Amino acid sequence: MTVPTGPSTGPPTGPTFNPYGAVDLGALAQARQAREQADAARARAASGASGSGGDAVVESVVEVTEATFEANVLQRSLQVPVVIDFWAEWCEPCKQLSPILERLAVEDGGSWLLAKVDVDANPQLSAAAQVQSIPTVLVVWQGQVIPGFQGALPETQVRDFVNQVIALPAQVPAQVPGQAPGGDPDTAEAVGDAGNDPELAEADDALARDDLDAAEAAYRQILATRPDHVEAKQALASVTLLKRTASLDAEAVLTRAKDSDDVAINCEAADLELLAGDPSAAFTRLVELVRRTDGDDREAAKARLLELLDLVGNDVPEVLAARRALASALF
Repeated sequence: MTVPTGPSTGPPTGPTFNPYGAVDLGALAQARQAREQADAARARAASGASGSGGDAVVESVVEVTEATFEANVLQRSLQVPVVIDFWAEWCEPCKQLSPILERLAVEDGGSWLLAKVDVDANPQLSAAAQVQSIPTVLVVWQGQVIPGFQGALPETQVRDFVNQVIALPAQVPAQVPGQAPGGDPDTAEAVGDAGNDPELAEADDALARDDLDAAEAAYRQILATRPDHVEAKQALASVTLLKRTASLDAEAVLTRAKDSDDVAINCEAADLELLAGDPSAAFTRLVELVRRTDGDDREAAKARLLELLDLVGNDVPEVLAARRALASALF
């Protein structure tokens, strides 16, 4: 299908969006596929680690401080998923969970990294992550922070969670139209193909005549019965962006947003910058807004940034840079 970059009478046309975008952790919770991908990743990691002696153990678990967070978490997350374990010596549930995570990390041979953060020794990290209780587990992949869980879980549940984490890299590479994330042709139907899907064809026809309302209705109809339809979900996000910017005066909005911390006007400005083909400006604007604000304003700015990042997709260099910058701003 054709993902819109702007109506003919609206803001300037922007970049070609990746219709698949980033995949959130909830969408990876299909146990069979996650287990298969986890097994494959472990096999690759074991093969790569053969002959390396104890190096794999060292690379599987690291102690992280405020000084080493950038290198050991953000930078490493560009290579493998990083699971952060926020813990403390006095925490009894931590004494149950941490050994399970450490053992699984070693068993998995470097297919993911366990980063342990002592909250007493690193209060700024735990505050930035908004850790309310421990143990708390977060995931960082490609610089993006993904929610995990709180509290001590049974080992079977921790293993299921880890399998989902291991499956993350298989979901991100550029996709072939009609092929599901991870390259499994058996799940291609979940992605969809406009050439074989009458509902997507109807939405494309609506876009061709600049009827955004009809296109939105078509995508929502698809998602009502197939909520995991990735292409329809991404296209709906694109149409939503176009509709909320259609009546904006770009020059007036950008002027008002200059030197302003108003979240609403800066979100509008970022939308327009993205549609005008300047994703770096849009992402930088929102990252800096996250850095300067707090509370509800910060959450609103972060939500809009993540929406735009997902819309463009991880195969664009500016997106990966923005995800790293966002993680840095949050921590």
